[in-house]
Amino acid sequence: MIVAILILLLFVSVASLMFLRKLPAIIALPILALGIGLVEIAVGHLSVEEALLVIVANGSQRLIEPIIITIFGGTISVLLQKSGVAENLVKVGAELAGASPLAVSLVVLAVVGILFTTITGLGAVIMIGTVVLPILASVGVRDEVAGGVMLFGISLGGLLNVNNWAVYKTVLLLDPASISSYALVLFLIQIPIAVIFIIVELWRTKTLKLDIGKVSKFLLFAGVSLMLCILAYFVLRNFYTGYLWKIFRVIAGFLGIVLIVYVVFDRASMARSHSTDQIKWYSYLIPLIPLFLILVFHVEYIAAFLLGFLYSILVTLRPGSLQLSTRSLIEGVQGVAPVIVLIIEIGMLLSSILGPSPFGPGGHLFTNNSTNLFSVSAREWPVLADIRPFFQVIIPRSFWQYTLGFGLLAPLALYRGPMNVWGLGYGVAGILLSTGQLTATSIMGILMAMSIVQGISDPTNTQNVWLANELRVDVNALMWRTLPYAWATAFIGLVVAGLRFL
Repeated sequence: MIVAILILLLFVSVASLMFLRKLPAIIALPILALGIGLVEIAVGHLSVEEALLVIVANGSQRLIEPIIITIFGGTISVLLQKSGVAENLVKVGAELAGASPLAVSLVVLAVVGILFTTITGLGAVIMIGTVVLPILASVGVRDEVAGGVMLFGISLGGLLNVNNWAVYKTVLLLDPASISSYALVLFLIQIPIAVIFIIVELWRTKTLKLDIGKVSKFLLFAGVSLMLCILAYFVLRNFYTGYLWKIFRVIAGFLGIVLIVYVVFDRASMARSHSTDQIKWYSYLIPLIPLFLILVFHVEYIAAFLLGFLYSILVTLRPGSLQLSTRSLIEGVQGVAPVIVLIIEIGMLLSSILGPSPFGPGGHLFTNNSTNLFSVSAREWPVLADIRPFFQVIIPRSFWQYTLGFGLLAPLALYRGPMNVWGLGYGVAGILLSTGQLTATSIMGILMAMSIVQGISDPTNTQNVWLANELRVDVNALMWRTLPYAWATAFIGLVVAGLRFL
């Protein structure tokens, strides 16, 4: 019990320094991972060689799949930006929306959400923001509201971004269907809350032009659309392995082949007429291709992103495409380098808590008390043995403890707090998983719900800082404007997770 208290004190100390913005996550994570190892070395439960083998060598390789997917995602993101597809999609959407602040805000929300199902990084935020923010300002949308519209759009896209799913899959050993189904539920929950944010904040800033007839039609259309989305979700879920789903996959596959053939002939025709710079409608499908392949055909994540990258090259084919693709690959890796470093460090933190992954270095030496693929004589990872009794006492067990307890803790996802998925969140997940009191899916429910608060409202996010600077507002003002809505989304998501997974 003393060792568990020492590890907890170390955890709280590092989390507090991150929360107070005294220590960046990129430094805090390896300090915590190695600190846990040092505690175990000091009490004689680990040797220095074992700690280095498991925490550094095993941990740095633990999340290799999310790292590769992040590289492909960054590459597609840069290609979308350099080819002009992303910018053109925003402009077309704004033109279709007209001059109504409500209509333009809703279209921007939808377009940004679609784009961020694939594109990532501050570069993408800047590129889209420099187009979107002037459009919102031109129809009278106030600064903080405009920033909130963009942040909600980024968050909506992030829920369906396979980059994010890959980490849950690798860390919690979940099948893609469990992750995608819950992500879709959160997506459906967040849509009406994002719309409510836009309507309420436009009304508060006196920029909502109320036309009772148009508002009634819009609310009717929005309600019907939401009900159809929910119905479609449950229909697809119920027939996911049935004949209807198989027929749907056959039709989708046929349409996919038709699309590729059409694109090939169309690009060839454009090359003959020397009009290859023109952006065609099928270019706008780039963000959806990896998602479509994974959800419909169960293609592995890395393969889906590779096929998405090849499709993006095909639909933007023009003179100099080889150089454009090469630059996109190089700049894509550069753009996601900080994320890759964080993922490596998260892997080290997970290995320090959960022990080595079976197929990595040191995997034959220890077991996590569930399965050991190498040796029945391997001993249990000492950190697990030390912390399990302590945390088994305090982990919530009932539905109300789960929803209210973690719901009230949602603001701890801010300022790189302990519930921040890009801070110590996966470390907390490792501790929760080690107790055996919560299932992997229920832990996913916590992390994914908390990620909404973090993604929209966290003042330490690079996109929040850039938006605040661009809009000339305080970054904390963006947080206070969006936090009630993000918190409500997270709480409803926890209720759904509690009902489904506990």
